[in-house]
Amino acid sequence: MTTEIRVPTLGESVTEATIATWYKKPGDAVAVDEMLCELETDKVTVEVPASVAGTLAEIVAAEGETVGVNALLGTINAGADAPAIKPDAKPTSAKAEPAPAKSAAKDVEDAPSAKKLMTEKGLSAGQVTGTGRDGRVMKEDVQNAAAPAAPRPHPAPRLPLMMPAAKNVCA
Repeated sequence: MTTEIRVPTLGESVTEATIATWYKKPGDAVAVDEMLCELETDKVTVEVPASVAGTLAEIVAAEGETVGVNALLGTINAGADAPAIKPDAKPTSAKAEPAPAKSAAKDVEDAPSAKKLMTEKGLSAGQVTGTGRDGRVMKEDVQNAAAPAAPRPHPAPRLPLMMPAAKNVCA
């Protein structure tokens, strides 16, 4: 059985989105609620999850393409011919995942809006702490990192107390 992947409702007054990233490619196994792609609008970034377990059969709309609400993004083959995947299981991949290390580069894709803003502000990913899922850098993180630090109030300098000058009274 083939299931269509469609652009979800994006919010009030939002009628189109740009496909920022595909996390899967045709032939990849997908689990229910596993993120397939990410859409970006001028207001929000939306992840599109798989509604069924199966195999990603086709990508109709490529990265960078602008699509309208309810547009067809791709299809998933589900059913008896699809591999059985538990929704809570991690998908298997051909490459072995290294143990996470704090000094190692993260393999989480930063939000496209964050990447664009980092380029505009002259920041690198290492200069921004991500607060998104799995440490993902979001646009707000870049804005916070680029904001100048509030100046610390310096205490007023202490001046020595001086006696008022005596008036010279000569008669």
